[in-house]
Amino acid sequence: MILVTGAGGHLGANLLRRLVAEGEPTRALLHTGRDEPAIAGLGVERMIGDLRDPAVAVAVVAGCRQVYHCAAKVSTTYGDRDEIFACNVLATRHLLQAALAAGVEKVVVTGSFSAVGHRTDRASDECEPFNPLQRHLPYGHTKAAVEHECLKAFAEGLPVVVAVSTAILGPYDFKPSRMGKVLIRFAEGRLRLYVPGGFTFVAARDIVEGHLLAMAKGRPGQKYILASEFLSFDQVMTLFARITGRPVPAFRAPPALMAAVAEITAAAMPYLMPKAEQLLTPAAIRILRLNRRADISKAKRELGFRPTSIEAAVGEAYDWFVARGMIARPAARATVSGEMKS
Repeated sequence: MILVTGAGGHLGANLLRRLVAEGEPTRALLHTGRDEPAIAGLGVERMIGDLRDPAVAVAVVAGCRQVYHCAAKVSTTYGDRDEIFACNVLATRHLLQAALAAGVEKVVVTGSFSAVGHRTDRASDECEPFNPLQRHLPYGHTKAAVEHECLKAFAEGLPVVVAVSTAILGPYDFKPSRMGKVLIRFAEGRLRLYVPGGFTFVAARDIVEGHLLAMAKGRPGQKYILASEFLSFDQVMTLFARITGRPVPAFRAPPALMAAVAEITAAAMPYLMPKAEQLLTPAAIRILRLNRRADISKAKRELGFRPTSIEAAVGEAYDWFVARGMIARPAARATVSGEMKS
């Protein structure tokens, strides 16, 4: 039996489908019943629970030979610090302790590029240390702490590998993710502006493949950065336009201006629109302006990781959103990717 935590998330939903396609008996851990659409019709064993409870961790790993720990609370704000810490760090500790006690064969934990150090003069690799003295989101701090928990578990004898994810693009994005929401707004003509900058992205199929390779070939106690391609947001907008048939937003907002606007908006929204979500948070803009690039040489060399096309991943995401009715007003497509089933 193979366990996938965070099965309702973007990575978890894609990973589950790959494991099912390969005939692997799989157990999916969902955080709440609201995540059930992500596993509907897959024929996997379902469990619902919160890994912040150590008893849940013990129950969910029972009888499993391999574990993929994809669950995490992702946030680009500075709020909910205690919850982010508990969901990411304490939950991971509980799962790793339970896996060690149960004699699990191997664990792959999903890491974050946010917990990899950044240098302006070169792409970041696994050796670049995370600098806690720089300005980071609570999420980044917790994902660095997650890696520390993995090393502690490895020192105790658990074969655990960290598979570092960059920003995922692709189908089966049920929640949807932040980039998924950007694509939906773009496809419906509701994205009026964008901010220059860039980030390293990974196709959903590539991050799944990277996790499987990490399980099969990854050295315990090591981490591997998984990415497909760096794209500037000018390139992202051009790609979205080609895929959706919509024009690129006319306003390319100055980053310094948008950073100031985002700070004001972040302060005002809890009072004026408490239930609304701010896509362009101050931290999101700061991350875009860093233009962070990933060096995936280690994953290529040790795992045999070979990234595929980001354009194909965006096309698959668009087709899947349309098929599920999550894009209400699709325009004529300029290119057509393979048909996706909902």
